[in-house]
Amino acid sequence: MITGNKGEWSEVYTLLKIISDKQLFAGDSNLNKIETLIFPIIKVLRDETNGTFEFSYDNDLVIVKNGEKEIRISVLEFQKQAYFLLTKLKEKTNATFSIPEIESFINSFDSHSLKAKSTVKSDIRIVIHDQRTNTNPELGFSIKSQLGGASTLLNAGKTTNFIFKINNLTLTKNQILEINEIDTRSKIKDRIGKITELGGKLEFQKTESSVFGNNLILIDSALPKIIAESLHLFFTSTISTVLELTSKISITNPLGYNLEANHPFYSYKIKRFLTDIALGMMPSKVWTGELDATGGYLVVKEDGEVLCYHIYNRNEFEDYLFTNTKLETASSTRHEFGKIYEENGQIYFKLNLQIRFK
Repeated sequence: MITGNKGEWSEVYTLLKIISDKQLFAGDSNLNKIETLIFPIIKVLRDETNGTFEFSYDNDLVIVKNGEKEIRISVLEFQKQAYFLLTKLKEKTNATFSIPEIESFINSFDSHSLKAKSTVKSDIRIVIHDQRTNTNPELGFSIKSQLGGASTLLNAGKTTNFIFKINNLTLTKNQILEINEIDTRSKIKDRIGKITELGGKLEFQKTESSVFGNNLILIDSALPKIIAESLHLFFTSTISTVLELTSKISITNPLGYNLEANHPFYSYKIKRFLTDIALGMMPSKVWTGELDATGGYLVVKEDGEVLCYHIYNRNEFEDYLFTNTKLETASSTRHEFGKIYEENGQIYFKLNLQIRFK
């Protein structure tokens, strides 16, 4: 029997839902359907360990192919199964669970897996018809579901630590120990508060990982500093959304840009950063700027609607990422940040970057 969590079952739901819809709906930055941007589906492809499944249409029938095998199932049946699965996903409260009725249905066309093959970069590939260009491109997607917990865009690690020098302050070993032992609910914020109270100022030095730092510089040479400023603001205020942090920094203008003509320096650069993370940039690996096969996201909303965001419609994709992400505090012990430490007679403090969908 197949068991999985809500995120994993959402992959099967997405497959059933888009096949039964016969079209993809593009979404805007607020997760609303863009009524004028609809893509008819020609074919859906899903790579599993036992081969590639191809779903195409013959009027009201879905033709399912896997190698030499071919089976025909009504679109109505896919619709019925998608609705049933959505109802079950809304009911379930366990971390993992099985849904025998859905397992039985996908088994009927030889599918035995909730997730796409782990070696492929896209969860699902879809051949659409683009009425504007009269072409049929194949688009790769990652599936992001709101039915379970919010997923991360950028996972925390020691590689996502930013190192700050503490200026204007000399501390004794006891004072350092005292600050590092602050163990309140918002301990990082309170430790920085204490440093500031004693007259200290945090000045960004570099990223802990030179690979991540260089990845950021490749996207935009000002990014390390901009993200460091956003992080500092996040850990010293009540603001957490990427949109609000960027808006605030656009006003304070820490990089001293010429804002006479209202160029969107900060939001433009942050959007590029988010898009590159979404399309394959990882902090621990050298980023060449080459996008992987997954060109976008299919987002499963809480009401079961599926919206598509793709690099194919770059503006909508960037706006979705920019509007729907926030910074959050990861484990400071696991990722080794949030404490004062000394090196060559100078004191430092690390802050960590983790980005999650709202």
